[in-house]
Parts: sequence; structure tokens; C-alpha cells
Amino acid sequence: MLTESSRQRDFPSFSGKAYFNTAAEGIPPTAVLEALHRYGQDKLLGMDGRELHAVVWDSAKQQIARAYGLSADEVSLCSCSSEAYNLAALALGLREGDEVVINDLDFPAGATPWLHEQCPATVKIWRAHEWSLRIEDLIPLLGPRTRLVTTSLVSFFNGHKVNLPELVGTVRRRCPALISVDVTQALGRIPLDLSDVDLIVSSTHKWILASHGGGLVGVPSSSASRLTAPAGGWFHLQNAFDADRFQRATAKQGAASFSVGMPNYPAVYAIDAGLRYVRSVGVDAIDAHCRPLVRLCLDELKRLPVELITPDHPDHLAGIVAFMHPDANRIHAALHQQNIHVMCHAGRLRIAIHGYNDQASVERLIDTLRKTL
Repeated sequence: MLTESSRQRDFPSFSGKAYFNTAAEGIPPTAVLEALHRYGQDKLLGMDGRELHAVVWDSAKQQIARAYGLSADEVSLCSCSSEAYNLAALALGLREGDEVVINDLDFPAGATPWLHEQCPATVKIWRAHEWSLRIEDLIPLLGPRTRLVTTSLVSFFNGHKVNLPELVGTVRRRCPALISVDVTQALGRIPLDLSDVDLIVSSTHKWILASHGGGLVGVPSSSASRLTAPAGGWFHLQNAFDADRFQRATAKQGAASFSVGMPNYPAVYAIDAGLRYVRSVGVDAIDAHCRPLVRLCLDELKRLPVELITPDHPDHLAGIVAFMHPDANRIHAALHQQNIHVMCHAGRLRIAIHGYNDQASVERLIDTLRKTL
């Protein structure tokens, strides 16, 4: 992933392509495609394949646990990050007078469960200032009725990375709220320290280079009793097939309660392989490789006639750089014509830099941008 030879071996589809859209879709290495094929071979065994699926399920949980800094009993898998947050809303059982803090740089999955009319809680919005979330702006929103503070570690919108230790310390000193962190735009790209976080969620089709159809959930045992989802199903129940199964439903505690039905085993195989691949390369090595590329991209964009919306501060940078331009669609089309792939939406262009990118591809991107502008 970090050298030309490993890139050609593991990502053969990159020939001639400069791909900077991992924040939307990661490109899987051949190891993930092989894992999906292995799932197919195991599925051909019928019921006998269930034992092999269970082995991969346990292996995937071990990989997630290592990535999150938890034990395998403190993690589980659901279908996507949106499902995880809807189950979290069930687990919280919010009432009139409760308060939830969201922010305006966040992805809809973590913010919208609390915005429906049926949710009795009051929602407070931690608003970005100059494209950054500042702790001093969060403090007035916290109080004795705050039940949840939820945020992405890295914003999908502009790549801003929150200062998580500062956020956790601030919340713990001021209110009894649970803290939820979405690491979708960080997992597999930057080193993580998720100490004292109550709920950890991630999608699977981006930086860990796996497939769609997965949501990685982490709930430390200290928070399990407060984050147990009372959902119907069977896989997550303690008594799904007991004699009293039609008198009561008893969910397993914590993260296990988020796995409500038959696991999406194709995704589980891909997740296990993707996390193993990223771990074999090393997140520290990926970050060390990408940091100067992000810096190069940011510095060159500052020389161009664009509105940079990624805060230029080393503590708040991860893998995403974004800018605004009134001719964003034209710029996007010009890049795509040169087989350079970025994200474009509503005047915003987003560049995502992962371990399979190199300096030559970044320079090619900047050169094309310069000529187009």
C-alpha cells in the first residue's frame, strides 16, 4: 500500500488512476476480494458453512477490538452506522426534558435520530466557527439534563478532527452525558485513542477498505448497562430459543445488543480481511506516509483561488482536505476527464488521501486543478 510494488500488487485497478475519494468509497485490496470469494465457497457448504462463518465472525470482532482499544466482548457488528445510532436511540430511552448535543459538521447518521418529532429530547447544536468545532462553544450547551453528546472524530464535510481528549474531559466535568464518537473517517487512517468514550461507531466501506453492509459498534463494559438496545430479533437475545421466548425478550448487554439479526456474513468476511490488511501495513505507517501528502495538498490549495474550508492546524488534520468554488462542477468534470477522482457536492470539492496515494498523484491533482482554474 505504501510502495509502488505493493500498490501494483494489492490495488491493480489503480493503473492510470489518481483516486482521492476514499472518504466516500474505499478501494479494497485483493485480500478483501479473496475473502469475499472465500465466503462464497463456505456458503456453498450450506448449514456446514455456518461453523466457518462463526470463525470469521469471531476473528472480525478481535480485529475491531484491537482497532477500538476494547475487548472482543465489548464490540459487535450491525448493518451500518445508521442502524447503530437508531439502536442507540432505543437504548437511551430519552424522555421529555432530556437534551442531546449534535454538531453542524457531522454526518446525518449520528445527528438525525434525535431530530424526529417522536424524539422527546431537546436537541442542541454545537456550531462550527470558521469551519472548526471549538470546545468553548460546546461548554454552554452542557448541563444536568444532557444525556448524550455525539460527534464524528473526523468530519466527513471538511476533515476537521475534534480534540477528543479535551472533549471527553470537558463533558465529564460538566454533565452526566454519554459520549458517542463516529470514527468512520478516521478508522484505518489515523491512530486512535478512544479512552473513556461510551459508544464507538464506524462504517466499513471507506478507510478500512472493506465492503458495504457493516457497522462496527464498541461499547465498553462500564457503559453496557446504559447502552443496551431493547430491539426485537434473535441473534442479540439471551433467550431467543428458551422455553420463555414468547413471554419475554432479554437482550445481551452493551455492544452485543446491536447485532439484532442474522449477521451479514459477506460483509463480515470483508471487514475481517480489510482490518487485517490495514493492520499488516500499520496505521502509524499509513499516517506517517499520508501526513506530508495532506500538508502538500493543503499548502498548494492555499495558492489557488479557492475557499479552503479545512482548518489549517496540525492537531485538527486527518485525511480529508476540502474547498469551495462556484465552478465546482466544472472543476470536478475536468479532473474526472484526467482520471482523477474526488468528491463534488453543492459547490464543495473533497480530497481524501489514504495509504495508496503517493506524492506523484497529489502533484498530478494539484497541477490539473491549477490548469483548470
